[in-house]
Amino acid sequence: MSGFLLYNAKICHWPRRDQTGLPLYLEEIVLSLTEENELINIRREKVDRLRRLGIEPYGGRYERTHSCRDIHEHFAELEGREVQIAGRIMALRGHGKASFADLRDQSGQIQIYFKVDVLGQEKYQLFELVDIGDFLGIQGVVFRTRRGEITVEVRDFTFLAKALRPLPEKWHGLKDVELRYRQRYLDLIVNPEVKETFLTRSRIIRALRSFLEAKGFVEVETPAMHTVASGAAARPFITHHNALDMDLYLRIALELHLKRVVVGGFEKVYEIGRVFRNEGISTKHNPEFTMLELYQAYADYNDMMQLTEEMFAHVAQEVRGTTRLTYQGQEIDLTPPWPRLSMIEALKEYAGIDWLAVPDDAAARALARQHGVPVTEKTTKGMVLEALVETYVEPHLTGPVFLLDHPVEISPLAKRKPDNPELTYRFEAFIVGREMGNAFSELNDPEDQRRRFQQQLEERQKGNEEAQALDEDFLLAMEHGMPPMGGLGVGVDRLVMLLTDSPSIRDVILFPLLRPRE
Repeated sequence: MSGFLLYNAKICHWPRRDQTGLPLYLEEIVLSLTEENELINIRREKVDRLRRLGIEPYGGRYERTHSCRDIHEHFAELEGREVQIAGRIMALRGHGKASFADLRDQSGQIQIYFKVDVLGQEKYQLFELVDIGDFLGIQGVVFRTRRGEITVEVRDFTFLAKALRPLPEKWHGLKDVELRYRQRYLDLIVNPEVKETFLTRSRIIRALRSFLEAKGFVEVETPAMHTVASGAAARPFITHHNALDMDLYLRIALELHLKRVVVGGFEKVYEIGRVFRNEGISTKHNPEFTMLELYQAYADYNDMMQLTEEMFAHVAQEVRGTTRLTYQGQEIDLTPPWPRLSMIEALKEYAGIDWLAVPDDAAARALARQHGVPVTEKTTKGMVLEALVETYVEPHLTGPVFLLDHPVEISPLAKRKPDNPELTYRFEAFIVGREMGNAFSELNDPEDQRRRFQQQLEERQKGNEEAQALDEDFLLAMEHGMPPMGGLGVGVDRLVMLLTDSPSIRDVILFPLLRPRE
Protein backbone atom coordinates (compact mmCIF):
# COMPACT_ATOMS: atom_id res chain seq x y z
CA MET A 1 0.00 0.00 0.00
CA SER A 2 1.33 3.44 -0.86
CA GLY A 3 2.60 5.83 1.78
CA PHE A 4 -0.08 8.27 0.72
CA LEU A 5 -2.91 5.91 1.51
CA LEU A 6 -1.44 4.67 4.78
CA TYR A 7 -0.76 8.20 5.95
CA ASN A 8 -4.22 9.49 5.18
CA ALA A 9 -6.08 6.45 6.46
CA LYS A 10 -4.26 6.44 9.81
CA ILE A 11 -4.38 10.16 10.42
CA CYS A 12 -8.05 10.65 9.43
CA HIS A 13 -9.11 7.79 11.71
CA TRP A 14 -6.65 7.74 14.64
CA PRO A 15 -5.50 4.14 15.22
CA ARG A 16 -6.61 1.82 17.98
CA ARG A 17 -4.78 2.24 21.32
CA ASP A 18 -3.31 -0.29 23.71
CA GLN A 19 -4.09 -0.48 27.42
CA THR A 20 -1.67 2.34 28.23
CA GLY A 21 -3.47 4.66 25.82
CA LEU A 22 -0.62 4.74 23.30
CA PRO A 23 -1.63 4.40 19.65
CA LEU A 24 -0.92 1.06 18.00
CA TYR A 25 0.91 0.99 14.64
CA LEU A 26 2.62 4.30 15.46
CA GLU A 27 5.83 3.07 13.86
CA GLU A 28 3.91 2.21 10.69
CA ILE A 29 2.43 5.73 10.60
CA VAL A 30 5.85 7.36 10.96
CA LEU A 31 7.34 5.12 8.26
CA SER A 32 4.44 5.83 5.93
CA LEU A 33 4.73 9.57 6.47
CA THR A 34 8.46 9.37 5.83
CA GLU A 35 7.88 7.40 2.62
CA GLU A 36 5.30 9.95 1.50
CA ASN A 37 7.68 12.85 2.06
CA GLU A 38 10.49 11.04 0.24
CA LEU A 39 8.26 10.42 -2.79
CA ILE A 40 7.20 14.06 -2.88
CA ASN A 41 10.81 15.20 -2.65
CA ILE A 42 11.80 12.92 -5.54
CA ARG A 43 9.01 14.33 -7.68
CA ARG A 44 9.93 17.90 -6.79
CA GLU A 45 13.48 17.14 -7.92
CA LYS A 46 12.07 15.96 -11.26
CA VAL A 47 10.20 19.23 -11.62
CA ASP A 48 13.46 21.11 -11.00
CA ARG A 49 15.34 18.93 -13.53
CA LEU A 50 12.70 19.61 -16.19
CA ARG A 51 12.97 23.35 -15.64
CA ARG A 52 16.77 23.23 -15.79
CA LEU A 53 16.35 21.53 -19.17
CA GLY A 54 14.10 24.39 -20.31
CA ILE A 55 10.92 22.28 -20.14
CA GLU A 56 7.86 23.67 -18.35
CA PRO A 57 6.31 20.81 -16.30
CA TYR A 58 2.94 22.60 -16.11
CA GLY A 59 1.93 23.18 -19.70
CA GLY A 60 -0.94 25.07 -21.28
CA ARG A 61 -3.43 24.42 -24.03
CA TYR A 62 -2.97 21.16 -25.92
CA GLU A 63 -4.76 20.40 -29.17
CA ARG A 64 -6.31 16.93 -29.11
CA THR A 65 -7.52 15.20 -32.25
CA HIS A 66 -9.07 12.16 -30.58
CA SER A 67 -10.12 10.68 -27.26
CA CYS A 68 -9.10 7.25 -25.99
CA ARG A 69 -12.58 5.97 -26.78
CA ASP A 70 -12.39 7.35 -30.33
CA ILE A 71 -9.27 5.30 -30.99
CA HIS A 72 -10.76 2.08 -29.61
CA GLU A 73 -14.08 2.51 -31.42
CA HIS A 74 -12.60 3.60 -34.77
CA PHE A 75 -9.39 1.61 -34.81
CA ALA A 76 -9.99 0.27 -38.32
CA GLU A 77 -10.03 3.82 -39.67
CA LEU A 78 -7.22 5.15 -37.47
CA GLU A 79 -4.69 2.32 -37.70
CA GLY A 80 -1.41 3.72 -39.02
CA ARG A 81 -2.61 7.31 -38.66
CA GLU A 82 -1.16 9.98 -36.40
CA VAL A 83 -3.25 11.19 -33.48
CA GLN A 84 -2.89 13.61 -30.58
CA ILE A 85 -4.32 12.59 -27.22
CA ALA A 86 -3.96 13.83 -23.65
CA GLY A 87 -4.67 12.46 -20.21
CA ARG A 88 -3.33 11.13 -16.91
CA ILE A 89 -0.69 8.39 -16.70
CA MET A 90 -2.16 5.49 -14.70
CA ALA A 91 0.54 2.84 -15.07
CA LEU A 92 4.18 2.57 -16.23
CA ARG A 93 6.02 -0.50 -17.50
CA GLY A 94 9.68 -0.14 -18.52
CA HIS A 95 11.68 -2.56 -20.69
CA GLY A 96 15.10 -0.97 -21.26
CA LYS A 97 14.91 0.77 -24.64
CA ALA A 98 11.12 0.47 -24.82
CA SER A 99 8.45 1.32 -22.27
CA PHE A 100 4.68 1.14 -22.02
CA ALA A 101 2.23 3.29 -20.09
CA ASP A 102 -1.52 3.53 -19.67
CA LEU A 103 -3.06 6.93 -20.37
CA ARG A 104 -6.58 7.76 -19.19
CA ASP A 105 -8.90 10.58 -20.23
CA GLN A 106 -12.59 11.06 -19.42
CA SER A 107 -13.65 8.69 -22.19
CA GLY A 108 -11.46 5.74 -21.21
CA GLN A 109 -7.91 4.40 -21.25
CA ILE A 110 -5.37 3.41 -23.89
CA GLN A 111 -1.86 1.94 -23.93
CA ILE A 112 0.98 4.16 -25.15
CA TYR A 113 4.40 2.91 -26.32
CA PHE A 114 7.69 4.76 -25.89
CA LYS A 115 10.63 3.51 -27.98
CA VAL A 116 14.14 4.93 -27.96
CA ASP A 117 14.78 4.51 -31.71
CA VAL A 118 11.55 6.38 -32.47
CA LEU A 119 11.88 9.21 -29.93
CA GLY A 120 15.65 9.50 -29.95
CA GLN A 121 17.91 9.07 -26.94
CA GLU A 122 17.48 12.59 -25.57
CA LYS A 123 13.68 12.59 -25.68
CA TYR A 124 13.45 9.01 -24.43
CA GLN A 125 15.53 9.92 -21.38
CA LEU A 126 12.86 12.47 -20.46
CA PHE A 127 10.51 9.55 -20.03
CA GLU A 128 12.46 8.76 -16.83
CA LEU A 129 10.94 11.93 -15.37
CA VAL A 130 7.36 10.72 -15.95
CA ASP A 131 5.43 9.43 -12.91
CA ILE A 132 2.05 7.83 -12.41
CA GLY A 133 -0.45 10.66 -12.01
CA ASP A 134 1.25 13.02 -14.48
CA PHE A 135 -0.75 14.58 -17.30
CA LEU A 136 0.88 14.20 -20.72
CA GLY A 137 0.04 15.25 -24.24
CA ILE A 138 0.88 12.48 -26.70
CA GLN A 139 1.53 12.69 -30.42
CA GLY A 140 1.82 9.27 -32.01
CA VAL A 141 0.65 6.60 -34.46
CA VAL A 142 -2.13 4.09 -33.79
CA PHE A 143 -1.24 0.39 -34.09
CA ARG A 144 -2.02 -2.99 -32.56
CA THR A 145 0.64 -4.91 -30.62
CA ARG A 146 1.46 -8.56 -31.26
CA ARG A 147 -0.71 -9.38 -28.25
CA GLY A 148 -3.58 -7.59 -29.95
CA GLU A 149 -3.78 -4.48 -27.73
CA ILE A 150 -4.66 -1.20 -29.41
CA THR A 151 -1.78 1.19 -28.70
CA VAL A 152 -0.37 4.59 -29.65
CA GLU A 153 3.33 4.59 -30.55
CA VAL A 154 4.68 7.88 -29.18
CA ARG A 155 6.45 10.18 -31.64
CA ASP A 156 6.53 13.11 -29.21
CA PHE A 157 5.14 13.94 -25.77
CA THR A 158 4.53 17.08 -23.73
CA PHE A 159 4.36 17.55 -19.97
CA LEU A 160 1.00 19.14 -19.11
CA ALA A 161 1.00 18.73 -15.30
CA LYS A 162 3.49 17.02 -13.01
CA ALA A 163 1.87 15.22 -10.07
CA LEU A 164 3.77 15.86 -6.84
CA ARG A 165 1.88 13.30 -4.78
CA PRO A 166 1.46 9.62 -5.72
CA LEU A 167 -1.99 8.19 -6.30
CA PRO A 168 -3.38 5.43 -4.07
CA GLU A 169 -1.97 2.11 -5.18
CA LYS A 170 -3.87 0.52 -8.06
CA TRP A 171 -4.65 -2.85 -6.54
CA HIS A 172 -5.60 -1.57 -3.10
CA GLY A 173 -7.52 1.44 -4.34
CA LEU A 174 -9.10 4.00 -2.07
CA LYS A 175 -11.11 2.01 0.48
CA ASP A 176 -11.44 4.34 3.50
CA VAL A 177 -15.02 5.63 3.15
CA GLU A 178 -14.54 9.02 4.81
CA LEU A 179 -11.33 9.62 2.88
CA ARG A 180 -13.16 8.82 -0.36
CA TYR A 181 -15.77 11.50 0.38
CA ARG A 182 -13.22 14.01 1.67
CA GLN A 183 -10.86 13.62 -1.28
CA ARG A 184 -13.40 12.85 -3.97
CA TYR A 185 -10.96 13.72 -6.74
CA LEU A 186 -8.88 10.67 -5.76
CA ASP A 187 -12.02 8.55 -5.49
CA LEU A 188 -12.91 9.49 -9.07
CA ILE A 189 -9.40 8.65 -10.29
CA VAL A 190 -8.95 5.22 -8.73
CA ASN A 191 -12.53 3.93 -8.54
CA PRO A 192 -14.04 3.96 -12.05
CA GLU A 193 -17.48 2.93 -10.75
CA VAL A 194 -17.65 6.17 -8.76
CA LYS A 195 -17.03 8.21 -11.89
CA GLU A 196 -19.80 6.22 -13.61
CA THR A 197 -22.20 7.13 -10.79
CA PHE A 198 -21.71 10.82 -11.45
CA LEU A 199 -21.95 10.40 -15.20
CA THR A 200 -25.25 8.63 -14.55
CA ARG A 201 -26.33 11.51 -12.30
CA SER A 202 -25.76 13.90 -15.19
CA ARG A 203 -27.83 11.67 -17.50
CA ILE A 204 -30.65 11.54 -14.92
CA ILE A 205 -30.86 15.33 -14.68
CA ARG A 206 -30.75 15.60 -18.46
CA ALA A 207 -33.59 13.06 -18.72
CA LEU A 208 -35.67 14.98 -16.16
CA ARG A 209 -35.26 18.17 -18.17
CA SER A 210 -36.10 16.52 -21.49
CA PHE A 211 -39.23 14.91 -20.01
CA LEU A 212 -40.53 18.16 -18.52
CA GLU A 213 -39.72 20.27 -21.55
CA ALA A 214 -41.57 17.77 -23.76
CA LYS A 215 -44.56 18.32 -21.44
CA GLY A 216 -44.38 22.08 -21.97
CA PHE A 217 -42.70 23.06 -18.70
CA VAL A 218 -40.39 26.08 -18.65
CA GLU A 219 -37.24 26.02 -16.52
CA VAL A 220 -36.75 29.11 -14.35
CA GLU A 221 -34.35 30.21 -11.63
CA THR A 222 -35.35 31.67 -8.28
CA PRO A 223 -33.31 33.19 -5.42
CA ALA A 224 -31.21 31.02 -3.14
CA MET A 225 -31.24 33.71 -0.40
CA HIS A 226 -34.62 34.54 1.13
CA THR A 227 -35.80 37.19 3.56
CA VAL A 228 -38.26 34.65 5.02
CA ALA A 229 -37.55 30.94 5.51
CA SER A 230 -40.72 29.27 4.34
CA GLY A 231 -42.06 26.70 1.90
CA ALA A 232 -41.12 23.62 3.95
CA ALA A 233 -40.88 22.29 7.50
CA ALA A 234 -37.16 22.72 8.13
CA ARG A 235 -34.63 24.76 10.08
CA PRO A 236 -32.78 27.24 7.85
CA PHE A 237 -29.18 28.35 7.61
CA ILE A 238 -28.80 32.05 8.40
CA THR A 239 -26.38 34.42 6.69
CA HIS A 240 -25.91 38.20 6.73
CA HIS A 241 -25.81 40.75 3.93
CA ASN A 242 -23.33 43.44 4.92
CA ALA A 243 -24.35 46.19 2.50
CA LEU A 244 -28.02 46.00 3.46
CA ASP A 245 -27.20 45.07 7.09
CA MET A 246 -29.85 42.34 7.15
CA ASP A 247 -30.06 38.65 7.89
CA LEU A 248 -31.01 36.31 5.08
CA TYR A 249 -31.83 32.61 4.93
CA LEU A 250 -30.54 30.02 2.51
CA ARG A 251 -33.64 28.60 0.88
CA ILE A 252 -35.23 25.52 2.40
CA ALA A 253 -37.52 25.02 -0.60
CA LEU A 254 -38.15 26.37 -4.09
CA GLU A 255 -41.92 26.47 -3.67
CA LEU A 256 -43.06 29.99 -2.84
CA HIS A 257 -41.04 31.81 -5.50
CA LEU A 258 -42.13 29.32 -8.16
CA LYS A 259 -45.76 29.94 -7.17
CA ARG A 260 -45.16 33.67 -7.60
CA VAL A 261 -44.05 32.89 -11.15
CA VAL A 262 -47.38 31.11 -11.75
CA VAL A 263 -49.21 34.14 -10.37
CA GLY A 264 -47.31 36.12 -13.00
CA GLY A 265 -48.80 34.04 -15.82
CA PHE A 266 -46.46 31.09 -16.36
CA GLU A 267 -48.65 27.98 -16.38
CA LYS A 268 -46.00 25.21 -16.25
CA VAL A 269 -42.69 25.94 -14.51
CA TYR A 270 -39.93 23.94 -12.88
CA GLU A 271 -36.56 24.45 -11.25
CA ILE A 272 -33.73 22.08 -10.39
CA GLY A 273 -31.79 23.78 -7.64
CA ARG A 274 -29.79 23.43 -4.45
CA VAL A 275 -31.73 23.59 -1.19
CA PHE A 276 -30.27 24.01 2.31
CA ARG A 277 -31.71 22.61 5.53
CA ASN A 278 -30.01 22.87 8.90
CA GLU A 279 -30.66 19.29 9.91
CA GLY A 280 -28.85 16.09 10.77
CA ILE A 281 -26.67 14.05 8.43
CA SER A 282 -27.49 10.44 7.57
CA THR A 283 -27.48 8.02 4.65
CA LYS A 284 -30.66 9.79 3.46
CA HIS A 285 -29.91 13.41 4.42
CA ASN A 286 -27.28 15.98 3.54
CA PRO A 287 -27.76 19.61 4.64
CA GLU A 288 -27.23 20.76 1.03
CA PHE A 289 -29.13 18.78 -1.59
CA THR A 290 -30.78 19.08 -5.00
CA MET A 291 -34.52 19.46 -5.47
CA LEU A 292 -36.73 19.40 -8.52
CA GLU A 293 -39.91 21.39 -7.98
CA LEU A 294 -42.59 21.97 -10.60
CA TYR A 295 -45.99 23.67 -10.70
CA GLN A 296 -48.80 23.29 -13.22
CA ALA A 297 -51.75 25.68 -13.33
CA TYR A 298 -55.28 24.21 -13.41
CA ALA A 299 -54.01 20.79 -12.25
CA ASP A 300 -54.37 18.88 -8.96
CA TYR A 301 -52.61 16.13 -7.04
CA ASN A 302 -54.13 13.45 -9.28
CA ASP A 303 -52.39 15.06 -12.25
CA MET A 304 -49.18 15.18 -10.19
CA MET A 305 -49.43 11.45 -9.43
CA GLN A 306 -49.70 10.67 -13.12
CA LEU A 307 -46.85 13.03 -13.92
CA THR A 308 -44.66 11.51 -11.18
CA GLU A 309 -45.05 7.90 -12.24
CA GLU A 310 -44.56 8.79 -15.90
CA MET A 311 -41.46 10.86 -15.11
CA PHE A 312 -39.80 8.21 -12.95
CA ALA A 313 -40.51 5.52 -15.55
CA HIS A 314 -39.17 7.75 -18.35
CA VAL A 315 -35.94 8.55 -16.52
CA ALA A 316 -35.35 4.90 -15.58
CA GLN A 317 -35.93 3.82 -19.18
CA GLU A 318 -33.59 6.53 -20.51
CA VAL A 319 -30.81 5.87 -18.00
CA ARG A 320 -31.12 2.15 -17.21
CA GLY A 321 -32.96 0.92 -20.30
CA THR A 322 -35.72 -0.61 -18.15
CA THR A 323 -38.33 0.28 -15.55
CA ARG A 324 -37.54 -2.90 -13.57
CA LEU A 325 -34.71 -2.30 -11.11
CA THR A 326 -32.95 -3.88 -8.18
CA TYR A 327 -32.08 -1.58 -5.30
CA GLN A 328 -29.92 -3.07 -2.54
CA GLY A 329 -31.38 -6.49 -3.29
CA GLN A 330 -35.02 -5.34 -3.55
CA GLU A 331 -36.90 -5.74 -6.84
CA ILE A 332 -38.62 -2.52 -7.94
CA ASP A 333 -40.96 -2.01 -10.91
CA LEU A 334 -41.54 1.65 -11.82
CA THR A 335 -44.01 0.87 -14.59
CA PRO A 336 -47.17 3.01 -14.22
CA PRO A 337 -49.71 3.05 -12.74
CA TRP A 338 -48.50 2.98 -9.14
CA PRO A 339 -50.80 1.92 -6.25
CA ARG A 340 -52.52 4.64 -4.22
CA LEU A 341 -53.07 4.28 -0.48
CA SER A 342 -54.37 6.84 2.01
CA MET A 343 -52.55 7.34 5.31
CA ILE A 344 -55.64 6.19 7.20
CA GLU A 345 -55.97 3.03 5.07
CA ALA A 346 -52.24 2.32 5.43
CA LEU A 347 -52.36 2.64 9.22
CA LYS A 348 -55.26 0.19 9.33
CA GLU A 349 -53.45 -2.24 6.99
CA TYR A 350 -50.01 -2.22 8.62
CA ALA A 351 -50.77 -1.45 12.28
CA GLY A 352 -54.42 -2.46 12.72
CA ILE A 353 -55.27 1.05 13.97
CA ASP A 354 -58.70 2.49 13.13
CA TRP A 355 -57.85 6.18 12.86
CA LEU A 356 -61.47 7.18 12.16
CA ALA A 357 -62.30 6.12 15.72
CA VAL A 358 -59.85 8.68 17.20
CA PRO A 359 -61.96 11.74 18.14
CA ASP A 360 -59.48 14.42 19.24
CA ASP A 361 -55.92 15.43 20.18
CA ALA A 362 -56.05 13.90 23.66
CA ALA A 363 -57.22 10.53 22.35
CA ALA A 364 -54.55 10.63 19.66
CA ARG A 365 -51.80 11.30 22.22
CA ALA A 366 -53.07 8.44 24.39
CA LEU A 367 -52.99 6.14 21.35
CA ALA A 368 -49.45 7.22 20.55
CA ARG A 369 -48.25 6.44 24.08
CA GLN A 370 -50.00 3.07 23.90
CA HIS A 371 -47.90 2.28 20.79
CA GLY A 372 -44.64 3.62 22.20
CA VAL A 373 -44.58 6.78 20.06
CA PRO A 374 -43.26 9.78 22.05
CA VAL A 375 -45.55 12.83 22.27
CA THR A 376 -45.95 15.99 24.36
CA GLU A 377 -49.06 17.84 25.47
CA LYS A 378 -48.56 20.12 22.44
CA THR A 379 -48.73 17.24 19.95
CA THR A 380 -51.86 17.45 17.79
CA LYS A 381 -53.97 14.68 16.30
CA GLY A 382 -52.50 15.22 12.83
CA MET A 383 -48.95 15.07 14.19
CA VAL A 384 -49.73 11.75 15.87
CA LEU A 385 -51.07 10.35 12.60
CA GLU A 386 -47.85 11.35 10.89
CA ALA A 387 -45.72 9.78 13.66
CA LEU A 388 -47.66 6.51 13.65
CA VAL A 389 -47.40 6.24 9.87
CA GLU A 390 -43.67 6.93 9.98
CA THR A 391 -43.23 4.18 12.57
CA TYR A 392 -45.57 1.47 11.36
CA VAL A 393 -46.19 2.12 7.67
CA GLU A 394 -43.29 3.76 5.84
CA PRO A 395 -40.73 0.96 6.41
CA HIS A 396 -43.08 -1.41 4.56
CA LEU A 397 -43.60 0.80 1.49
CA THR A 398 -41.23 -0.94 -0.87
CA GLY A 399 -43.29 0.63 -3.58
CA PRO A 400 -43.53 2.43 -5.70
CA VAL A 401 -46.68 3.66 -3.97
CA PHE A 402 -48.45 6.98 -3.41
CA LEU A 403 -49.31 7.66 0.24
CA LEU A 404 -52.28 10.08 0.18
CA ASP A 405 -54.24 12.57 2.23
CA HIS A 406 -51.98 14.03 4.92
CA PRO A 407 -53.18 15.99 7.99
CA VAL A 408 -53.66 19.73 7.56
CA GLU A 409 -51.32 20.58 10.50
CA ILE A 410 -48.33 19.18 8.62
CA SER A 411 -49.50 20.40 5.19
CA PRO A 412 -49.91 24.19 5.48
CA LEU A 413 -49.66 24.80 1.71
CA ALA A 414 -52.11 22.10 0.53
CA LYS A 415 -55.86 22.31 -0.12
CA ARG A 416 -58.18 20.75 2.43
CA LYS A 417 -60.38 17.81 1.48
CA PRO A 418 -64.02 19.01 1.60
CA ASP A 419 -65.27 15.63 2.90
CA ASN A 420 -62.70 15.68 5.75
CA PRO A 421 -61.23 19.14 6.51
CA GLU A 422 -58.66 17.58 8.85
CA LEU A 423 -56.91 16.15 5.78
CA THR A 424 -55.46 17.66 2.61
CA TYR A 425 -54.99 16.80 -1.04
CA ARG A 426 -51.37 15.78 -0.57
CA PHE A 427 -49.33 12.71 -1.41
CA GLU A 428 -45.83 11.41 -0.87
CA ALA A 429 -44.28 8.94 -3.32
CA PHE A 430 -42.47 6.09 -1.56
CA ILE A 431 -39.96 3.66 -3.02
CA VAL A 432 -37.89 1.21 -0.90
CA GLY A 433 -39.38 2.73 2.25
CA ARG A 434 -38.04 6.15 1.36
CA GLU A 435 -39.92 9.33 0.47
CA MET A 436 -39.01 10.21 -3.14
CA GLY A 437 -41.51 12.96 -3.86
CA ASN A 438 -44.05 15.25 -2.21
CA ALA A 439 -47.02 16.90 -3.95
CA PHE A 440 -50.18 18.88 -3.31
CA SER A 441 -53.27 20.26 -4.82
CA GLU A 442 -51.93 23.68 -3.92
CA LEU A 443 -53.84 25.98 -1.60
CA ASN A 444 -54.78 29.14 -3.52
CA ASP A 445 -57.13 30.82 -1.00
CA PRO A 446 -55.08 33.70 0.50
CA GLU A 447 -57.26 34.00 3.61
CA ASP A 448 -56.97 30.30 4.40
CA GLN A 449 -53.24 30.48 3.67
CA ARG A 450 -52.84 33.36 6.15
CA ARG A 451 -54.62 31.35 8.83
CA ARG A 452 -52.36 28.36 8.14
CA PHE A 453 -49.24 30.53 8.42
CA GLN A 454 -50.52 31.98 11.69
CA GLN A 455 -51.03 28.46 13.04
CA GLN A 456 -47.45 27.70 12.02
CA LEU A 457 -46.30 30.79 13.95
CA GLU A 458 -48.08 29.44 17.01
CA GLU A 459 -46.20 26.17 16.55
CA ARG A 460 -42.92 28.07 16.42
CA GLN A 461 -43.82 29.86 19.66
CA LYS A 462 -44.37 26.43 21.23
CA GLY A 463 -40.80 25.51 20.30
CA ASN A 464 -41.21 23.84 16.90
CA GLU A 465 -38.21 25.28 15.03
CA GLU A 466 -39.29 23.60 11.78
CA ALA A 467 -42.68 25.33 11.62
CA GLN A 468 -43.01 27.65 8.64
CA ALA A 469 -42.64 31.42 8.85
CA LEU A 470 -45.31 33.84 7.64
CA ASP A 471 -44.36 35.24 4.22
CA GLU A 472 -46.30 38.49 3.71
CA ASP A 473 -44.92 39.04 0.22
CA PHE A 474 -46.17 35.62 -0.88
CA LEU A 475 -49.60 36.36 0.59
CA LEU A 476 -49.61 39.67 -1.31
CA ALA A 477 -48.97 37.73 -4.52
CA MET A 478 -51.79 35.30 -3.69
CA GLU A 479 -54.18 38.17 -3.08
CA HIS A 480 -53.67 39.25 -6.69
CA GLY A 481 -55.11 35.87 -7.71
CA MET A 482 -53.32 32.53 -7.89
CA PRO A 483 -54.85 29.87 -10.14
CA PRO A 484 -55.51 26.37 -8.84
CA MET A 485 -52.46 24.23 -9.47
CA GLY A 486 -50.71 20.99 -8.75
CA GLY A 487 -47.18 21.07 -7.38
CA LEU A 488 -44.50 18.42 -7.00
CA GLY A 489 -41.11 18.23 -5.30
CA VAL A 490 -38.64 15.41 -5.97
CA GLY A 491 -35.35 14.79 -4.17
CA VAL A 492 -32.94 14.44 -7.08
CA ASP A 493 -30.20 12.89 -4.93
CA ARG A 494 -32.54 10.12 -3.75
CA LEU A 495 -33.60 9.45 -7.33
CA VAL A 496 -29.92 9.12 -8.27
CA MET A 497 -29.40 6.75 -5.32
CA LEU A 498 -32.24 4.59 -6.61
CA LEU A 499 -31.04 4.46 -10.21
CA THR A 500 -27.38 3.84 -9.31
CA ASP A 501 -28.10 1.35 -6.49
CA SER A 502 -26.21 3.58 -4.03
CA PRO A 503 -26.82 2.96 -0.30
CA SER A 504 -25.91 6.46 0.92
CA ILE A 505 -26.71 9.97 -0.27
CA ARG A 506 -23.01 10.76 0.14
CA ASP A 507 -22.29 8.33 -2.70
CA VAL A 508 -24.20 10.53 -5.16
CA ILE A 509 -23.08 14.00 -4.02
CA LEU A 510 -19.65 14.90 -5.28
CA PHE A 511 -18.61 16.79 -2.16
CA PRO A 512 -20.88 15.94 0.80
CA LEU A 513 -20.61 18.00 3.97
CA LEU A 514 -18.05 16.60 6.43
CA ARG A 515 -16.68 17.82 9.71
CA PRO A 516 -13.25 19.47 9.13
CA ARG A 517 -10.20 17.47 10.11
CA GLU A 518 -8.90 18.24 13.56
